[in-house]
Amino acid sequence: MITTLVESVHAVPAAEWEWLARPAGLYLSHQWLAAEEEDPTASVSYALVRDDDGRLVAATPLHLVHEEPNDAYRPGDVLPPPLRPRVIAGARRGYHNTPLTAPGLDPVRHETCLTLLRDAARDLADRNGTTHWWPYLTAGATARLAPLYPDEPVHLEDDALIPLPGTDFEGYVASLPSRRRVGVRREHRAFTASGPEVRHLALADCAEEAGALLAGHQQDHGHDQDGTDAMTDLLERQAAAMGSAARVVAAHDGGRMVGFCLYYHYASTTWIRAVAVDRAHAAPHLYFNLMYYLPIRDAYAHGSTALHAGMTTVEAKRRRGAAISGLYALADRQGPAAGA
Repeated sequence: MITTLVESVHAVPAAEWEWLARPAGLYLSHQWLAAEEEDPTASVSYALVRDDDGRLVAATPLHLVHEEPNDAYRPGDVLPPPLRPRVIAGARRGYHNTPLTAPGLDPVRHETCLTLLRDAARDLADRNGTTHWWPYLTAGATARLAPLYPDEPVHLEDDALIPLPGTDFEGYVASLPSRRRVGVRREHRAFTASGPEVRHLALADCAEEAGALLAGHQQDHGHDQDGTDAMTDLLERQAAAMGSAARVVAAHDGGRMVGFCLYYHYASTTWIRAVAVDRAHAAPHLYFNLMYYLPIRDAYAHGSTALHAGMTTVEAKRRRGAAISGLYALADRQGPAAGA
Protein backbone atom coordinates (compact mmCIF):
# COMPACT_ATOMS: atom_id res chain seq x y z
CA MET A 1 0.00 0.00 0.00
CA ILE A 2 1.09 3.57 -0.72
CA THR A 3 0.47 6.57 1.54
CA THR A 4 0.35 10.08 0.13
CA LEU A 5 -0.46 13.47 1.63
CA VAL A 6 -2.58 16.04 -0.22
CA GLU A 7 -3.43 19.59 0.82
CA SER A 8 -7.14 19.67 -0.02
CA VAL A 9 -10.03 17.23 -0.04
CA HIS A 10 -10.73 18.59 -3.53
CA ALA A 11 -7.69 16.57 -4.66
CA VAL A 12 -9.86 13.46 -4.13
CA PRO A 13 -12.96 12.94 -6.31
CA ALA A 14 -16.04 13.35 -4.14
CA ALA A 15 -17.47 9.94 -5.06
CA GLU A 16 -14.20 8.22 -4.14
CA TRP A 17 -14.03 9.98 -0.77
CA GLU A 18 -17.71 9.39 -0.03
CA TRP A 19 -17.30 5.65 -0.51
CA LEU A 20 -15.23 5.73 2.68
CA ALA A 21 -17.03 8.56 4.47
CA ARG A 22 -20.72 7.70 4.26
CA PRO A 23 -20.52 4.94 6.91
CA ALA A 24 -18.51 7.32 9.14
CA GLY A 25 -20.85 10.29 9.29
CA LEU A 26 -21.45 13.90 8.32
CA TYR A 27 -18.34 15.44 9.89
CA LEU A 28 -16.02 13.41 7.65
CA SER A 29 -18.01 13.97 4.47
CA HIS A 30 -16.39 15.56 1.43
CA GLN A 31 -18.65 18.63 1.52
CA TRP A 32 -18.22 19.26 5.25
CA LEU A 33 -14.42 18.93 5.11
CA ALA A 34 -14.25 21.24 2.11
CA ALA A 35 -16.11 23.85 4.13
CA GLU A 36 -13.82 23.40 7.13
CA GLU A 37 -10.75 24.07 4.97
CA GLU A 38 -11.71 27.75 5.09
CA ASP A 39 -11.06 27.88 8.86
CA PRO A 40 -7.84 29.85 9.38
CA THR A 41 -7.23 28.47 12.87
CA ALA A 42 -5.70 25.26 11.48
CA SER A 43 -3.85 23.99 8.41
CA VAL A 44 -5.31 20.79 7.02
CA SER A 45 -3.88 18.00 4.89
CA TYR A 46 -5.20 14.54 4.08
CA ALA A 47 -3.45 11.19 4.42
CA LEU A 48 -4.54 8.81 1.65
CA VAL A 49 -3.76 5.10 1.53
CA ARG A 50 -4.13 3.34 -1.82
CA ASP A 51 -3.67 -0.31 -2.73
CA ASP A 52 -1.62 -1.65 -5.63
CA ASP A 53 -4.52 -1.01 -8.00
CA GLY A 54 -4.72 2.64 -6.99
CA ARG A 55 -7.96 2.18 -5.08
CA LEU A 56 -8.45 4.45 -2.07
CA VAL A 57 -8.71 2.12 0.95
CA ALA A 58 -8.12 4.47 3.89
CA ALA A 59 -7.92 8.18 4.61
CA THR A 60 -7.99 10.78 7.35
CA PRO A 61 -7.79 14.57 7.60
CA LEU A 62 -4.83 15.88 9.61
CA HIS A 63 -5.17 19.32 11.22
CA LEU A 64 -2.17 21.29 12.45
CA VAL A 65 -3.90 23.60 14.92
CA HIS A 66 -2.65 27.18 15.22
CA GLU A 67 -5.36 28.44 17.56
CA GLU A 68 -8.26 26.49 19.07
CA PRO A 69 -11.38 28.57 19.79
CA ASN A 70 -13.39 25.57 21.03
CA ASP A 71 -12.64 24.58 24.64
CA ALA A 72 -13.78 21.02 23.96
CA TYR A 73 -10.97 20.53 21.41
CA ARG A 74 -8.21 22.05 23.55
CA PRO A 75 -5.92 19.23 24.74
CA GLY A 76 -5.11 21.10 27.94
CA ASP A 77 -8.80 21.08 28.88
CA VAL A 78 -9.67 17.46 28.07
CA LEU A 79 -6.47 15.38 28.17
CA PRO A 80 -4.36 14.46 31.21
CA PRO A 81 -1.03 16.29 31.55
CA PRO A 82 1.51 16.41 30.07
CA LEU A 83 -0.23 15.53 26.77
CA ARG A 84 -0.49 18.65 24.60
CA PRO A 85 -0.75 17.53 20.95
CA ARG A 86 -1.28 20.14 18.24
CA VAL A 87 -2.16 17.78 15.37
CA ILE A 88 -5.73 16.46 15.25
CA ALA A 89 -6.28 13.27 13.28
CA GLY A 90 -9.76 12.86 11.82
CA ALA A 91 -12.67 15.24 12.26
CA ARG A 92 -11.94 18.53 14.03
CA ARG A 93 -15.58 19.51 14.56
CA GLY A 94 -18.83 17.74 15.37
CA TYR A 95 -17.69 15.56 18.30
CA HIS A 96 -17.83 12.41 16.18
CA ASN A 97 -14.66 10.85 14.79
CA THR A 98 -13.30 7.69 13.20
CA PRO A 99 -10.56 6.76 10.73
CA LEU A 100 -11.89 6.14 7.24
CA THR A 101 -11.36 2.64 5.86
CA ALA A 102 -12.88 0.84 2.91
CA PRO A 103 -15.75 -1.57 3.58
CA GLY A 104 -14.88 -5.24 3.38
CA LEU A 105 -11.17 -5.10 4.16
CA ASP A 106 -9.81 -8.29 5.70
CA PRO A 107 -8.42 -7.94 9.25
CA VAL A 108 -4.76 -7.83 8.19
CA ARG A 109 -5.29 -5.15 5.52
CA HIS A 110 -7.52 -3.18 7.88
CA GLU A 111 -4.86 -3.13 10.60
CA THR A 112 -2.23 -2.17 8.03
CA CYS A 113 -4.39 0.77 6.91
CA LEU A 114 -4.82 2.03 10.48
CA THR A 115 -1.08 1.73 11.11
CA LEU A 116 -0.33 3.75 7.97
CA LEU A 117 -2.79 6.47 9.01
CA ARG A 118 -1.22 6.62 12.47
CA ASP A 119 2.25 6.85 10.92
CA ALA A 120 1.16 9.67 8.61
CA ALA A 121 -0.23 11.62 11.59
CA ARG A 122 2.92 10.89 13.61
CA ASP A 123 5.18 12.04 10.76
CA LEU A 124 3.28 15.32 10.29
CA ALA A 125 3.41 15.98 14.03
CA ASP A 126 7.13 15.16 14.24
CA ARG A 127 7.89 17.61 11.43
CA ASN A 128 6.10 20.32 13.41
CA GLY A 129 7.65 19.56 16.78
CA THR A 130 4.50 18.16 18.36
CA THR A 131 2.36 15.01 18.67
CA HIS A 132 -1.09 14.03 17.45
CA TRP A 133 -4.40 12.86 18.89
CA TRP A 134 -7.78 11.55 17.78
CA PRO A 135 -10.55 13.41 19.69
CA TYR A 136 -14.13 12.18 20.14
CA LEU A 137 -13.60 8.73 18.67
CA THR A 138 -16.59 6.43 18.58
CA ALA A 139 -16.37 3.31 20.73
CA GLY A 140 -15.82 1.12 17.67
CA ALA A 141 -13.06 3.34 16.30
CA THR A 142 -11.41 3.45 19.71
CA ALA A 143 -11.31 -0.34 19.92
CA ARG A 144 -9.69 -0.56 16.49
CA LEU A 145 -7.10 2.18 17.05
CA ALA A 146 -6.22 1.64 20.72
CA PRO A 147 -3.70 -1.21 20.12
CA LEU A 148 -1.61 1.22 18.05
CA TYR A 149 -1.17 3.76 20.85
CA PRO A 150 0.87 3.60 24.07
CA ASP A 151 -1.74 4.87 26.53
CA GLU A 152 -5.27 3.90 27.45
CA PRO A 153 -8.15 5.79 25.76
CA VAL A 154 -9.48 8.83 27.63
CA HIS A 155 -13.24 8.98 27.99
CA LEU A 156 -14.38 12.47 26.94
CA GLU A 157 -18.17 12.42 26.64
CA ASP A 158 -21.18 10.27 25.83
CA ASP A 159 -23.00 10.30 22.51
CA ALA A 160 -26.71 9.78 21.76
CA LEU A 161 -28.24 8.13 18.70
CA ILE A 162 -32.02 7.70 18.45
CA PRO A 163 -33.13 4.77 16.25
CA LEU A 164 -36.10 5.52 13.98
CA PRO A 165 -37.91 2.25 13.31
CA GLY A 166 -40.96 1.96 11.12
CA THR A 167 -41.98 4.46 8.49
CA ASP A 168 -43.25 7.53 10.33
CA PHE A 169 -43.35 9.43 13.63
CA GLU A 170 -45.81 6.94 15.11
CA GLY A 171 -43.28 4.19 14.45
CA TYR A 172 -40.77 6.09 16.57
CA VAL A 173 -43.31 6.67 19.37
CA ALA A 174 -44.37 3.03 19.33
CA SER A 175 -40.75 1.96 19.90
CA LEU A 176 -40.60 3.74 23.27
CA PRO A 177 -41.60 2.27 26.66
CA SER A 178 -45.26 2.87 27.45
CA ARG A 179 -44.66 5.71 29.97
CA ARG A 180 -42.42 7.53 27.53
CA ARG A 181 -44.94 7.10 24.71
CA VAL A 182 -47.47 8.99 26.81
CA GLY A 183 -44.96 11.73 27.63
CA VAL A 184 -43.78 12.23 24.05
CA ARG A 185 -47.30 12.41 22.68
CA ARG A 186 -48.25 14.89 25.41
CA GLU A 187 -45.23 17.14 24.71
CA HIS A 188 -45.80 17.11 20.98
CA ARG A 189 -49.57 17.66 21.29
CA ALA A 190 -49.19 20.55 23.75
CA PHE A 191 -46.67 22.30 21.50
CA THR A 192 -48.85 21.87 18.43
CA ALA A 193 -51.94 23.14 20.25
CA SER A 194 -50.09 26.24 21.49
CA GLY A 195 -50.03 27.57 17.96
CA PRO A 196 -46.43 28.43 16.89
CA GLU A 197 -46.07 28.38 13.13
CA VAL A 198 -43.58 25.70 12.03
CA ARG A 199 -41.47 26.48 8.97
CA HIS A 200 -38.92 24.36 7.12
CA LEU A 201 -36.24 26.63 5.69
CA ALA A 202 -32.83 26.67 4.06
CA LEU A 203 -30.23 28.00 6.49
CA ALA A 204 -29.27 30.66 3.95
CA ASP A 205 -32.77 32.17 4.25
CA CYS A 206 -32.73 32.57 8.04
CA ALA A 207 -29.10 32.79 9.19
CA GLU A 208 -29.52 36.24 10.71
CA GLU A 209 -32.56 35.33 12.83
CA ALA A 210 -31.03 32.01 13.82
CA GLY A 211 -27.71 33.68 14.64
CA ALA A 212 -29.37 35.98 17.16
CA LEU A 213 -31.05 33.04 18.89
CA LEU A 214 -27.87 30.98 18.85
CA ALA A 215 -25.90 33.84 20.42
CA GLY A 216 -28.41 34.00 23.27
CA HIS A 217 -28.16 30.24 23.75
CA GLN A 218 -24.35 30.35 23.83
CA GLN A 219 -24.28 33.23 26.29
CA ASP A 220 -26.75 31.40 28.55
CA HIS A 221 -24.16 28.61 28.67
CA GLY A 222 -21.27 30.91 29.59
CA HIS A 223 -19.82 31.55 26.11
CA ASP A 224 -19.82 35.32 26.29
CA GLN A 225 -17.55 35.72 23.27
CA ASP A 226 -20.19 34.15 20.98
CA GLY A 227 -22.16 37.33 20.21
CA THR A 228 -24.82 37.83 17.57
CA ASP A 229 -22.39 38.97 14.87
CA ALA A 230 -20.07 36.01 15.46
CA MET A 231 -22.89 33.45 15.44
CA THR A 232 -24.54 35.00 12.38
CA ASP A 233 -21.21 34.94 10.52
CA LEU A 234 -20.74 31.31 11.53
CA LEU A 235 -24.16 30.28 10.20
CA GLU A 236 -23.77 32.32 7.02
CA ARG A 237 -20.43 30.61 6.28
CA GLN A 238 -22.00 27.23 6.93
CA ALA A 239 -24.95 28.08 4.68
CA ALA A 240 -22.63 29.17 1.88
CA ALA A 241 -20.51 26.04 2.18
CA MET A 242 -23.25 23.45 2.69
CA GLY A 243 -25.93 24.94 0.44
CA SER A 244 -29.29 23.23 0.41
CA ALA A 245 -28.00 20.46 2.70
CA ALA A 246 -28.18 22.90 5.64
CA ARG A 247 -31.80 22.58 6.74
CA VAL A 248 -33.67 24.43 9.48
CA VAL A 249 -36.96 23.72 11.19
CA ALA A 250 -38.10 26.82 13.04
CA ALA A 251 -40.98 27.95 15.25
CA HIS A 252 -42.42 31.41 14.61
CA ASP A 253 -44.80 33.51 16.65
CA GLY A 254 -46.30 36.57 14.98
CA GLY A 255 -43.71 36.33 12.22
CA ARG A 256 -40.78 36.26 14.69
CA MET A 257 -38.52 33.22 15.00
CA VAL A 258 -38.65 31.93 18.58
CA GLY A 259 -36.61 28.78 18.12
CA PHE A 260 -34.81 26.73 15.49
CA CYS A 261 -32.96 23.49 14.87
CA LEU A 262 -30.23 23.20 12.23
CA TYR A 263 -29.73 19.68 10.96
CA TYR A 264 -28.39 17.63 8.05
CA HIS A 265 -29.60 14.48 6.34
CA TYR A 266 -26.49 12.44 5.52
CA ALA A 267 -26.38 8.78 4.51
CA SER A 268 -29.05 7.06 6.62
CA THR A 269 -28.84 9.46 9.59
CA THR A 270 -30.19 12.91 10.39
CA TRP A 271 -27.55 14.93 12.25
CA ILE A 272 -28.57 17.65 14.72
CA ARG A 273 -26.08 20.50 14.45
CA ALA A 274 -27.51 23.35 16.55
CA VAL A 275 -30.66 24.12 18.56
CA ALA A 276 -31.61 27.41 20.20
CA VAL A 277 -34.83 28.85 21.60
CA ASP A 278 -36.03 32.15 23.00
CA ARG A 279 -36.26 31.30 26.70
CA ALA A 280 -38.78 34.12 27.21
CA HIS A 281 -41.27 32.48 24.85
CA ALA A 282 -44.02 30.55 26.57
CA ALA A 283 -44.71 27.83 23.97
CA PRO A 284 -44.87 24.55 25.91
CA HIS A 285 -42.08 22.06 25.22
CA LEU A 286 -40.60 24.31 22.54
CA TYR A 287 -37.07 22.96 22.99
CA PHE A 288 -38.05 19.27 22.97
CA ASN A 289 -40.06 19.66 19.78
CA LEU A 290 -37.25 21.49 17.99
CA MET A 291 -34.56 19.15 19.28
CA TYR A 292 -36.38 15.87 18.70
CA TYR A 293 -39.91 15.63 17.38
CA LEU A 294 -39.89 18.03 14.42
CA PRO A 295 -36.51 16.82 13.08
CA ILE A 296 -37.67 13.23 13.57
CA ARG A 297 -40.72 13.89 11.41
CA ASP A 298 -38.51 15.31 8.66
CA ALA A 299 -36.02 12.48 9.10
CA TYR A 300 -38.73 9.94 8.31
CA ALA A 301 -39.80 11.97 5.28
CA HIS A 302 -36.20 11.89 4.09
CA GLY A 303 -35.76 8.14 4.71
CA SER A 304 -33.37 8.37 7.67
CA THR A 305 -33.23 5.46 10.08
CA ALA A 306 -31.60 7.31 13.01
CA LEU A 307 -31.30 10.77 14.56
CA HIS A 308 -27.86 11.72 15.84
CA ALA A 309 -28.60 13.82 18.93
CA GLY A 310 -24.99 14.24 20.06
CA MET A 311 -23.50 14.95 23.47
CA THR A 312 -24.76 16.48 26.74
CA THR A 313 -28.13 16.01 28.48
CA VAL A 314 -27.85 12.33 27.64
CA GLU A 315 -30.46 11.26 30.17
CA ALA A 316 -33.07 13.45 28.47
CA LYS A 317 -32.05 11.85 25.19
CA ARG A 318 -32.17 8.36 26.69
CA ARG A 319 -35.75 9.04 27.83
CA ARG A 320 -36.58 9.77 24.19
CA GLY A 321 -35.19 6.47 22.94
CA ALA A 322 -31.50 7.22 22.47
CA ALA A 323 -28.81 4.57 22.65
CA ILE A 324 -25.83 6.02 24.55
CA SER A 325 -22.21 5.20 23.74
CA GLY A 326 -18.88 6.62 24.80
CA LEU A 327 -16.64 9.06 22.95
CA TYR A 328 -12.91 8.76 23.57
CA ALA A 329 -9.54 10.32 22.81
CA LEU A 330 -6.31 8.55 21.88
CA ALA A 331 -3.12 10.59 22.12
CA ASP A 332 0.39 9.80 20.93
CA ARG A 333 3.33 10.34 23.26
CA GLN A 334 6.06 12.86 22.66
CA GLY A 335 8.40 11.52 19.99
CA PRO A 336 12.13 12.15 19.56
CA ALA A 337 11.64 14.74 16.83
CA ALA A 338 8.94 16.54 18.77
CA GLY A 339 11.15 16.70 21.85
CA ALA A 340 14.16 18.04 19.95
